[in-house]
Amino acid sequence: MERFGFVGLPNAGKSSLYNALAGGGALAAPYAFATTDPNVGVAKVPDARLDRLAVMSASKKVVPAAVQFVDIGGLVEGASTGEGLGNRFLAHIREVDAVVFLLRAFVDVDVPGPDDPLECLRVLEIELALADLETLESQITKKRKAARVDKSLQEEVAALDEAYSVLAEGTPIYRSDLPVSTREALRGWFLLTNKPVVALVNVGEDDLDRIDEVVAPVEAELRGRAEVIGMSVQLEAEAAQFTGEERIEMLEALGLGHGALERFIHSAYDILGLRTFLTTGEKESRAWTFRTGSKAPQAAGRIHTDFERGFIKAEVIRWDELLDIGSWAKAKEVGKIRIEGKEYVVADGDVLEFRFNV
Repeated sequence: MERFGFVGLPNAGKSSLYNALAGGGALAAPYAFATTDPNVGVAKVPDARLDRLAVMSASKKVVPAAVQFVDIGGLVEGASTGEGLGNRFLAHIREVDAVVFLLRAFVDVDVPGPDDPLECLRVLEIELALADLETLESQITKKRKAARVDKSLQEEVAALDEAYSVLAEGTPIYRSDLPVSTREALRGWFLLTNKPVVALVNVGEDDLDRIDEVVAPVEAELRGRAEVIGMSVQLEAEAAQFTGEERIEMLEALGLGHGALERFIHSAYDILGLRTFLTTGEKESRAWTFRTGSKAPQAAGRIHTDFERGFIKAEVIRWDELLDIGSWAKAKEVGKIRIEGKEYVVADGDVLEFRFNV
C-alpha cells in the first residue's frame, strides 16, 4: 500500500490531520515533539462509482481503495545536523512514497511556532535539501570510482552529479528542472526531496472565507511543482468524528460545505499516478489501485500474483456503461463486455473480471 508522510514544523497540524483521516488516535498537543514516533493509519479513498456499483450488484461487502499515511514528528531548523529528532525524523521520511507538507497559516498565541506558510515551507525545504546533499556527499565519490570499472554505473553517476548541482544551489529536487529519466535513476537513493509533494496550507477557522487568498502565495511560490490545498485541519478533524448524515450536518454547521478532506485524499492519490479499477458482484464490490499505464496482467496482479502469472484475458466494461445496462449478466448478454488481452492498458473506472490459469 502506498505511504504518505506528513511533514511539518512542530504544531503545524500533522496530528490533527492524522485524526481527521483516521478518526482519532494521535496526540495533538500545543508543544513541540508531542509525536516522537510515527503514527501509522489508513485512509479510505471515497469513490461514488464503487458505491453505485455495489447498490446495482446488491453486494454484501464494499471495499474501497486505501492509502497509508504516517504522522511523522515535527521537523525543526537544524534537523539535518541533528536538531530536534534529527536523523530519526529524516529516516521516517525516506520510507514514504510521497510527502505532504503541513504549512501552518493559523494564528494562535497559545501555540508556539511560525504562522507564515512560506516561512514553514522555506525551513522544510532547506532541511530536507541539506540532508539530501549530505547523503550524496558521503557516497558520490565511491560511486564515481566504481563507475570507472563498471561502465553500467555511468548513467546513475551522471544523475547523482546533476542532483548534487541542484541541491548545492538550495533547490529541492522536486522543484528542479531535472528530467523524469534522471529522477527515476535517483529513485534507489531514497532522496527526501525526490518524492512527489502535496502542500497543505492549514488555515484558521476565521479564514475559511478567504482560503484562496491565504493559499495564493504558496501556489505562486511552488509554480505547479506540487499540489496545493487549503483547509482548516482542526475543523475537518472535528467533523471526521461523525459519519453519514451527522457528518454532513457537522460540515454544514462549521461552514465547510462538503469538506476538503476528500479533495486532499484524491490529490494525494493522484500525485503518485494512482488510478482505480473496479470489480463487482453479489459477494463484494471492490476498488483496486493500479499505476497509470498498467497493462491488464499487471492490474490482475493487484488482486493476486497468480492472476498475473496465469493471465489469459480480461473482460472489461466502463463503470457508467455497466450502470446504464443494469447488471454484469445483462451486459454480457447484449455483447457489451469487451475481451482484452495482455497488451490492454487499463483505464481508470474500468470494471474488470480476469480469466487466468496457473
